[in-house]
This record gives sequence, structure tokens and C-alpha cells, in this order.
Amino acid sequence: MTTIDHFNLRSFDLNLLVAFDALMTEGNVTKAARRLKIQQPAMSHSLSTLRVLLQDELFIRVGQTMQPTARAQSLAVPIRKALRQAQLALTGGEEFNPATEERIFRIAMSPEIELLLIPDLTARLRRLAPGIKLLARVFPHEAIEPSLEDGSIDLAVGCTYSMTSRRSFEKLYDTGVSCCFNADLMTLTNPVGLAEYLSAEHSTISQNETLQGCIKDALQIAGVDINVVAAAPGYMSVLSAAQLSPVIATVPTRIAERYGPLLGLEVSPLPVSLTFPAVNMVWAKHADTDPANGWLRQQIRESFARTGLTEAIAEQELGSSLVFA
Repeated sequence: MTTIDHFNLRSFDLNLLVAFDALMTEGNVTKAARRLKIQQPAMSHSLSTLRVLLQDELFIRVGQTMQPTARAQSLAVPIRKALRQAQLALTGGEEFNPATEERIFRIAMSPEIELLLIPDLTARLRRLAPGIKLLARVFPHEAIEPSLEDGSIDLAVGCTYSMTSRRSFEKLYDTGVSCCFNADLMTLTNPVGLAEYLSAEHSTISQNETLQGCIKDALQIAGVDINVVAAAPGYMSVLSAAQLSPVIATVPTRIAERYGPLLGLEVSPLPVSLTFPAVNMVWAKHADTDPANGWLRQQIRESFARTGLTEAIAEQELGSSLVFA
């Protein structure tokens, strides 16, 4: 264990680190002061002191925001991690009260999870915890673990995260896959037959350089090929393509049943069985005993339980599962 230089730390006002983190979070002196419940002059004084001690401007005004310098960006992660560890150590035994808590929860999620979770989770938070805000973020796979460790995000939800000893995992669900189409533009039966499905043109979600994107490997395993004419990174654009064009959109069943009818689309079971990894909820091991993180995880469980009833019936009928991320 690295020895702590207590003498040097004693000469440094550690409250300045709290002020620094608030400025990094808000990007505005007035908002940072409001977050810390202090006056703006006090926050400005803290920034001036930090600039002297660290010998860097740290934050430069650009329009209405304070942009962090390279030095500030290099300090942001270790300072946030240190503050998070201190918070967990000091509040681990205290009761978390969502009705009075004021904070921002940051969650990394895939496009599927964004569409399924954000509406219901927002409604739950507004009803149960009016002081809590939600920030959904898209993270590269390789950034998930360090971001969980340093507290940049509270947890991640998706199917692309590998299990490690530094993370806790919980399976949320396996989901079916469906196809959507505009009956006014395509002469298809419902449910769509395999021959009809294979001969049609398709729109799919893709976040890489391939047209088949997220379902490419599953299609290859199933031994089928489809003619994808439009691929996009988000599900709503894929569904909208099916609304306006004679194409079939292949999307998770929960997405199809929730948003397909809103766009006037027919929803049909997929005529071929595709299997994808389960959707997991992932958080850092050190957050296992954090009551706030535990409460957030419970809200996510209940949100998905509420939206998964019709899908559970579809899975029993089809005997297949698919998860997109």
C-alpha cells in the first residue's frame, strides 16, 4: 500500500477537491456554487486558490461555460475516484433516502436499453425521487471498466460487457426478436413466413462498417442471409425507414411492440431463430454496498419487469431469444 504523506495533505484544503469536481461536473461557476450550496464568490475564491496551488488556469471561460484545460482533464478522474471512495467510506452505513436525495445518476447503455429504460425509469424517478436526475451515456466497450471504477458512471446496462473480478453482474433478461413492416407498402402476411422474410428488403441497426451490423453473426450462425438496404445506429431510424419504405425492420420484441404501433407498423414474430447474449446490469465491486447504487439497480429491475410481460409470452411461443447492443 502506498504511504500517505499526511503532512503535505494537511497543508492542502481538501474541500478544494470538492470544488474542483463540482466545476468539472457543471462547467459553470454559478451552477457549481449552487451544487455545493455556497455563494458564487466563495466558489470563485476556491477556483483562484486551485489555480495558484496547481499552477494552471484549470478552467477557461468559453461563452457561458468553463472549459477544462488539459491539466484539469488529467486531474478529473483521480479526483472523482478519491471523492467517490471517501463518500462510500463515510456514508456506507447511512440510510439512502431517495425522496430527499439530490444527485445525478450516470448510466452507460446501448441504443436498445435507451429506448426501453429511459421512459420508464424517468417516470419512476420523478414519482419516487424528485431530486434525482438521470444522465444516459454511450461508452466505448473498453471505457466501461475504468469509468465504473472512477465513478464516471454508476452502472452499465447492455450485452457487450465481459465478466471480471472487478465488476458485479446481474442478468436482466433474454429478449425475443420481431420484425416490423408497413402493411400499406408491403403485401406480407402476419406472421411473416420465412420465404417472405428472406426475399424482402430490410433495414437493420448497425454501429460498425457492415450493413447487417448487430445481427450479422446471429444470421451467419442461423445460416440465413438477408438483403439489407438501409442500416442506421438507432432503432427509431430503422423503424422509421420501415414506416416510409417497403422494407422489413428487424428489432428486439420489446422495441417492436412498444414503438412499432406508434408508427403504424405491423409487428410479426421473426420466422427464424436467432440467439444473442443476455442483457446484463454491471457495476463496480466497490458499489455493492452503496445504498444509492443498490436503489438504482432495483428501479432498473422493476422498470424492465414492467415492460417485459408481453415479451415473456412471445418467448414461450417462439422458443427463441435475441438481445441487441
